[in-house]
Amino acid sequence: GGMAVTFLNAAGMPTGASAVETERLDFARQVLERARRGSIKVHLPKDVVIADSFDAGAKTVKQVAVEDVPEGFFIMDVGEATALEFSKELAKCKTIIWNGPMGVFEMERFSHGTRTVANAIAGLKNVTTVVGGGSTAEAVEALGLVQKMTHVSTGGGASLEFMEGKEL
Repeated sequence: GGMAVTFLNAAGMPTGASAVETERLDFARQVLERARRGSIKVHLPKDVVIADSFDAGAKTVKQVAVEDVPEGFFIMDVGEATALEFSKELAKCKTIIWNGPMGVFEMERFSHGTRTVANAIAGLKNVTTVVGGGSTAEAVEALGLVQKMTHVSTGGGASLEFMEGKEL
């Protein structure tokens, strides 16, 4: 989703016309560097679905490698390979904390990544799954998967702060 765009930009990838949280770029670079130094893999999209406008009726929609996002295009979803890779990696987990859809799932054309990952998570056994955030909770509910998650909360930022140990 949107957070990935900022991390992709921080990693030197082109992000076209997509919104980048410029005030968070240094933080994203620090996270990526700390992960690299600690030999921790950060899973970022390898392919994305792009559109020539941030609109459900965009005229041009295509899937490209992250290094091939052209100027003027918006990253709207993760690509098929990324959705499958994320699903495969999540299958190795015992606890999953999910905050933020994979793309602009509210627009049907750009909901595939979120649907793929949500269904993969819902199909896991013996895994604690915590879904936090209004958009993510909305996606899980729209897909009829709420009962297959351990906990679903509309409080995304609050959920993360609670897990950090902050008093709410």
